Amino acid sequence: MLLRDLAGKEFHNQVDEAGESVGALEISGLSADSRKIEKGMLFVALAGTKADGAAYVADAVARGAAAIVAGHALEATVPVIVVGNPRRFLALAAANFFGRQPATMVAVTGTAGKTSVASFVRQIWAEAGHAAAQIGTTGVVSPTRNDYGSLTTPDPIGLHRLLAELTDEGVTHAAMEASSHGLDQCRLDGVKLSAAAFTNLGRDHMDYHPTVEDYMAAKMRLFDTLLPKGSPAVIFADDPWSAEAIRVATEAGHEVLTVGRSGQFLALKRVEHFRHKQVAEVHFGDQIFEVHIPLAGDFQVANALVAAGLAIATGVPAAVAMKALEKLQGASGRLELVGQSKAGALAYVDYAHKPDALENVLTSVRPFTTGRVIAVFGCGGDRDKGKRPIMGEIACRLADIVIVTDDNPRSEVPAVIRSEIMAAAPRGIEIGDRAQAIRAAVAMLSAGDTLIVAGKGHEEGQTVGDVTLPFSDHAELRKALEEFDH
Repeated sequence: MLLRDLAGKEFHNQVDEAGESVGALEISGLSADSRKIEKGMLFVALAGTKADGAAYVADAVARGAAAIVAGHALEATVPVIVVGNPRRFLALAAANFFGRQPATMVAVTGTAGKTSVASFVRQIWAEAGHAAAQIGTTGVVSPTRNDYGSLTTPDPIGLHRLLAELTDEGVTHAAMEASSHGLDQCRLDGVKLSAAAFTNLGRDHMDYHPTVEDYMAAKMRLFDTLLPKGSPAVIFADDPWSAEAIRVATEAGHEVLTVGRSGQFLALKRVEHFRHKQVAEVHFGDQIFEVHIPLAGDFQVANALVAAGLAIATGVPAAVAMKALEKLQGASGRLELVGQSKAGALAYVDYAHKPDALENVLTSVRPFTTGRVIAVFGCGGDRDKGKRPIMGEIACRLADIVIVTDDNPRSEVPAVIRSEIMAAAPRGIEIGDRAQAIRAAVAMLSAGDTLIVAGKGHEEGQTVGDVTLPFSDHAELRKALEEFDH
């Protein structure tokens, strides 16, 4: 592909300024990692938090780079194109290079619920007869694959390679998660969106965003920058930050569709909670639906409504979407029932690793818990330290028994992380070894109890230092339940 075509209309001037011959360069591929550069490729030098891509220009040239894109002038033996936003350039260039993405793309942002919403939208589309996929924290799911992943929002090159592959597989509809990091770093800027959604905002990523307002602003790029004007913006109406999301989406000229108890598009009128399901009365215009959602937790009703809103906004009849909600399967590690004790106590794994999410999950299981709520959780290292005492306080306020353990300590001393949680959790029991903590919790279970193992959800490893060791909350919980059943 010619560099001029790769750059796209937005960056034509910068390419032309570098010379007509530069625009006519044949580019065989592109990368922001100099180690992946091969002959004829374009190297995009990105300034990161730990390293500046400009430092690797010589390496990229030595490996065969045909040209360099950077945010400032550089000395190189190949043409250098200077652009104002290299990250956006990379996203748009990746979209142009791979050239194919599913015809109907939606993205969902928010602190909690993104994975569930993306999963639910995919399932509703599939029930409506569409070849559908989801991309996010738990990986990629499509009619032909179920690949485990780790990044909520992939890098632009990986993302557009994936979108092209999904299109070639026949996928016509895809839902993806839009993280604040991904939005702030322009990773989604080349995605052609049909609709977008907002779930909620809580405390998270305060190690990256200076303030919660900056965090919200990053998420709002989905509406004020990426979603084409006039497109549907589905917004959960019952969150403290809903009004701000509605304001941004309205000012951007979108069709704002609110869902929830205060929603106008899908209005939630009543919910009955049961152990394994919830019955919701939902109004859509003049139509009234009684929906049996086979998942526990009030927040799952919210996620289901956001997903239904996206599905309806992209052409699924409301009756089909509501019927599909009755067949939903929960996303891996999202209040996922792993098993129950011999006495009938329920044991769940949940990804809750931030204050609002922990509060939501502990609150959600209380209506159907006749005994005690037991919580096992920790906090990750090298992340927002301020949330540790907050989560300790939440756990002690909402659970009857609290076991504080290790999450992913990374480079921090695990005992220090635990002590910062325990400072606000005076009733907490400290058991550093996560497997032992889970086993201890299972040993305590009696009839009517509910156990929540929170923090790691779908993850299949535990990062200690710079090594990720095999570890699964699901596997450890099943092992403990089997042991105490005999």
